Amino acid sequence: MEGRAARSALAALVPRCERGSVVTVGTFDGVHLGHREVLREMGRRARHTGRPSVLVTFRPHPLQVLRPKDAPGLLTSSIEKKEILAQSDLDYAVFLPFTRALARYTPRRFVEEILVARMRVRELVIGYDHGFGRGRSGDAETLDAMGTELGFDVQVVPPVVAGGGPVSSSRIRRALLEGDVRAAHTGLGRPYSLRGVVVRGDGRGRRLGFPTANLEIRDAGKLIPGEGIYAVRAGLPAGTWDGALHIGPRPTFPGSRASIEVHLLDYSADLRGADLYGTEIRLDLIERLREVRSFASVAELVGRMNEDVRLARRILAEHRERDSSPQTRSRMTP
Repeated sequence: MEGRAARSALAALVPRCERGSVVTVGTFDGVHLGHREVLREMGRRARHTGRPSVLVTFRPHPLQVLRPKDAPGLLTSSIEKKEILAQSDLDYAVFLPFTRALARYTPRRFVEEILVARMRVRELVIGYDHGFGRGRSGDAETLDAMGTELGFDVQVVPPVVAGGGPVSSSRIRRALLEGDVRAAHTGLGRPYSLRGVVVRGDGRGRRLGFPTANLEIRDAGKLIPGEGIYAVRAGLPAGTWDGALHIGPRPTFPGSRASIEVHLLDYSADLRGADLYGTEIRLDLIERLREVRSFASVAELVGRMNEDVRLARRILAEHRERDSSPQTRSRMTP
């Protein structure tokens, strides 16, 4: 009975498509350029056939359930993924709860119970490196054989090449851990972003003349880029500001803890009549300015912080100019 109830609950999350459907399945972490090409191909086929397009993904990331210690840092939280997918022309985005019970599904069982029985899949669109089901054994060849038997076509989308190689979530993660947010931007098609809630710090930045908002990242498993100072754009309820972000330790001050804190350029809480504590800030990481390092004196640190701010202003102004070009807008279209 318990197994039947679980299957019923899972099926209830999936739309019933009596006219058939065009489907894709995957984790889609990052919704990067390769994923977007899959979405575009699915959209073209859905429009051509008049069938709804359905994306099936999972939360949490499967490895967070199966091997938590090996789970990669997430490029997108579930909320971020939903927001990005909402900008596409998908008809349905289905987020299935990933459990150990679901992990035991063979590719055939998943296809028969979810894709065929509920969604009447007629075309399954997948990436070139696709694999799902127990042990990721549901590769293109396996799915193609099932499609011949069960009445659906399988379309494999070739890799998208950018930055010298195929775009992949793992490649983007490596770039971020090295602090290379420009390479991550190339693969994602947009800046990598973090969201955090402003919490109280020790006030040292304010005393140095560079007040900062200390951030607590509450998205479970979200990937934090490598230590460094970054030029960022910061989105607040009141608007968007340029900023300089610090990720990592503060070695000039022995005994201080590592932090994630942002100095907002030209922002004055006093002028706005409110502080930022408890406010959520979204940070788009544009470029890494330098590594975290220890300075011989506070005066030397302040001098370098002034230089960081000047460099951040220039980089962010140049980025805005590039971002407004027609070619860039075309590349960014989901």
